Amino acid sequence: MKKVRVFIEKGKDEFSAYMDDTPLDYSCLGEGQTVEEAIDDFNAAYREVRELYHSMGKYFEEVEYEFYYDTASFLEAYGKTFSLAGLEVITGVNQTQLGHYLHGRRKPTRKTIDKIQKGVERFARELTALRFA
Repeated sequence: MKKVRVFIEKGKDEFSAYMDDTPLDYSCLGEGQTVEEAIDDFNAAYREVRELYHSMGKYFEEVEYEFYYDTASFLEAYGKTFSLAGLEVITGVNQTQLGHYLHGRRKPTRKTIDKIQKGVERFARELTALRFA
């Protein structure tokens, strides 16, 4: 099954989830006040397009999609789980900077995005390696 990238971005008033440029003959878009709402709306749009294609007797290519967050959307989505201070420990990026990214006052450089990505991946590996007695 083909994999398609779906980008989640924080806009001025809401979040959006949209497909990357693909060779598919359809595309989907989701919007919402939260990341979760945007993803739910995207999933509903995907189902609706699939149902429309089937009702028209048109071939619908099923795809597996992966979500890619912009930094502000990631911080918004996981800011309820981790404090900015905790994310500073995990990523090595100063919490004040993270706050600027969260509120759209600044955009991170590619180097900073990669640093955040690596920190989150390292933390995820540590969590999955944990065993409780």
